[in-house]
Amino acid sequence: MSPTPSPRTVRLGMDFGTTNTVVVLLDAQGRPHPARFAFPHHAVSETCRSLLCLWHDAEQRPAVQEAIGAAAIDAYLEDPAESRLIMSMKSYLAQASFRQTRLLGQVMTLEMLIARFLACLMRMIDIDPATVVATVGRPVHFAGDRADDALGEARLRAGFQAAGFGQINVALEPEAAGWHFARRLQAPATVLVGDFGGGTSDFSILRFDPAAQHPAQPLGYAGVGIAGDQFDYRIIDRVIAPALGRNGTYRVMGGQPLPVPAEWYARLGRWHRLALMRTPQTLRDIADVARTASEPEKLHALMDIIDNQQGQALYRAVGAAKRELSSAGSTVLDYRYHDVHIHREITRAEFEDWIAPDLECFDDAVETALERAGLPASAIDRVFLTGGTSFVPAVRNLFDRRFGAERVDTGNEFVSVAEGLALMNG
Repeated sequence: MSPTPSPRTVRLGMDFGTTNTVVVLLDAQGRPHPARFAFPHHAVSETCRSLLCLWHDAEQRPAVQEAIGAAAIDAYLEDPAESRLIMSMKSYLAQASFRQTRLLGQVMTLEMLIARFLACLMRMIDIDPATVVATVGRPVHFAGDRADDALGEARLRAGFQAAGFGQINVALEPEAAGWHFARRLQAPATVLVGDFGGGTSDFSILRFDPAAQHPAQPLGYAGVGIAGDQFDYRIIDRVIAPALGRNGTYRVMGGQPLPVPAEWYARLGRWHRLALMRTPQTLRDIADVARTASEPEKLHALMDIIDNQQGQALYRAVGAAKRELSSAGSTVLDYRYHDVHIHREITRAEFEDWIAPDLECFDDAVETALERAGLPASAIDRVFLTGGTSFVPAVRNLFDRRFGAERVDTGNEFVSVAEGLALMNG
């Protein structure tokens, strides 16, 4: 009897992002191929939302069931009171204050939550993690005001190890994006890479020599905890919150006008936090304030959105408006549900004014990367921008002004980092 053959080693790159996760596999010839994820009732996609939903199986308590990506959203919306939706896991990796949490009667560390997500991700593409050699991306600086980057990488590795991965290599995400871009180069070049994610944005300067044994030499890095999610929040703060009564007032027993409670609108930053407001007490509190409010109809609209779990649909409207402003001078954010109608024209000039503080942070980070590399802007041969935020005209203009439009390129906004990670693994 011949011995059982050992499983073939699978080499892949994984961009485990704040918002989305992408996996790119290398074939036997070293060519990269993005994995595709299929969820019931959703289109097949090369990205998987970095979401994990946990709940108790009614027939198998105390066992905890899970779903990820689009299926996690569906499971959560089916029963938000009895399930737990975990999102933006990557944003907490470098936060020493977050070690563990209690969910559904069990104590779970952040590494355990990430491991559950990753194990489920691998099952979806029918890969045994034990057979995998993975190159995993990390930001230059993890998200958070007091981020501990060493802790962030250690916990990232621990999450993959807990999921059963055979071998884990970690590389900087913008360097990986540079590897993706370097395939276009015919001669040595100094490249600035801007990688815009959901929670962080990184800027790296690398020297590429296509003929060298080690083609990439890092020269300087900088990063900020601002990205696409922040741009969404700017629209929510300026358009959605006022339409739902944030700027109104109310009275208690005929007294002086008081501002509508600000904490209700702080939760608009994340659609799942809005869903958590769907409790009898919170809805009663909003109804009590609406009775003497200066804009009661707007508070009734807020109640309707909360009670009917319309947060995600509202966020889709915000995202659509943001994307439209990348190609048009103005757009209309239009959201309708029952008697709720939010209809507001947004000009690109307005949007650019709202995100001006964020653009200044990007500009400062680019300057820091140049200083750390010891190079002037004139020494940069090419600029490569990746990530959805790189398509915002004001972001592109920032680089055009500094380096000249002829030196600036963009790439596949979703898979370039994971593809570069896979190529580094080849």
